[in-house]
Amino acid sequence: MEHETEAFADEAIPYEVVGVEAVGSLVESFGDLPADTRSGREVTVAGRLMRFRRQGRLAFGDLVDSSGKIQLLLRRETAADFDRFVHQRVLGDWISVNGEVMTSRSGELSIEVVSWQLLAHARRNFGDKWRGISDPDTRYRQRYVDLWANPEVRERLKLRSRIVAQLRSDLGDRGFMEVETPILQPIASGAIAKPFVTHHNALDTDFFLRIAPELYLKRLVVGGFERVFELGRDFRNEGLSPRHNPEFSMLEVYQAYTDVYGMIELTETLISHAALAARASLQVSCQGQIIDLAPPYRRATMEELVSETLGQPVLLEHGRQRLADLAAEHGVKVETGDGPGRVLFSLYEALVESALVQPTFVLDFPKEVSPLARDHRDPSKPGRVEQFDLVILGREIGTAYSELNDPDEQRRRFYQQAQARLQGDEEAMVLDEDFLRALEHGMPPTGGLGIGVDRLVILLTDAPHIKEVIAFPALRPESL
Repeated sequence: MEHETEAFADEAIPYEVVGVEAVGSLVESFGDLPADTRSGREVTVAGRLMRFRRQGRLAFGDLVDSSGKIQLLLRRETAADFDRFVHQRVLGDWISVNGEVMTSRSGELSIEVVSWQLLAHARRNFGDKWRGISDPDTRYRQRYVDLWANPEVRERLKLRSRIVAQLRSDLGDRGFMEVETPILQPIASGAIAKPFVTHHNALDTDFFLRIAPELYLKRLVVGGFERVFELGRDFRNEGLSPRHNPEFSMLEVYQAYTDVYGMIELTETLISHAALAARASLQVSCQGQIIDLAPPYRRATMEELVSETLGQPVLLEHGRQRLADLAAEHGVKVETGDGPGRVLFSLYEALVESALVQPTFVLDFPKEVSPLARDHRDPSKPGRVEQFDLVILGREIGTAYSELNDPDEQRRRFYQQAQARLQGDEEAMVLDEDFLRALEHGMPPTGGLGIGVDRLVILLTDAPHIKEVIAFPALRPESL
């Protein structure tokens, strides 16, 4: 609905509002005020008028700001411009009011308005005042409306902010330094993914939106920063799903002198503290399941988990043919060029991962699918690397390595990725000579960790879709 604007053209809109108090702080201070009581405290508040009704010589409204909601009470005898308020205000208008904090006869905390001022007129409505906005496309495109019409969306984004702040706080307390690495990169590296490509006109060179900051963060470890992290945006030119958005938030952490097992302890701390910050509990409900985030979490190798699922021993040493036969038997597709490690990984992804509900560290990945992790230190585990995925409710929440720091072995891994790329794998890594040069200067033993922030927020806020935890998710352009 469009509203005519002529009636508001002569209203003076202020440039500022002095002395505004948060509604939430008033609710906290006066929440115990008895019914039908005046506080003697005069305040100024500002926000949107989200409900309004008139009863004779009285008018009532709900004023909502970012911290909460409070009732407004206007009396014809005492409120300035009572008739103008009643006849010209519409739902969604931004207003400021001045008046005394009191409670109504029913005990509802209110402000008895003495004066008020229009701050911005809402020319469009905010949907049904009782049911909010339910159309998903409208909600995601017009998040500025969704935030007012559906309060749970606002609460989810507040919790996201709290989770991110807790992650940063925990890392700061452990002596980690937050850094920023390039988003425009000359080589798409640090992950197995398809990048977005752009062109730098002045340099006449193609650049890629980063798919991961990993190799730049490791360069900083080479440069002497022993504990670094980055919490920022990555970009992958891949499909959309309830778990995937092409632009997403990742936390990556690198710590010298530790390994994948040190990253397990750090991960448990970060996840459990984030849960306490968001939900004040380590038992959280998501998708109808109660998830216990109290450390320690279960640890199991990929082969152990696949063996449990299939009811028979499944080992990398069984070789490609036997593993491929198992895959065919269970309807798991494998490619002709896949080695035994990739076939094992396909079995895990297709048959195991989605069934892991409680937090589980999946250990000992096949070397074939992990080009940046060190070989397993246990001589009885050839062909495996020191990597874990943390899986909760069937979703990978984080991954960590004992980071590969041998430049010769890293070069061999890059060459293997290059071969995969020549065979049509668009997501295979590209050889990064500068990163190899950095490793040749020496990188100490290092543990690295990545946590998908959006997926963590989904878990801790019981969100049904990644679009619910991103303020402005990717959508097809709208025809206006």
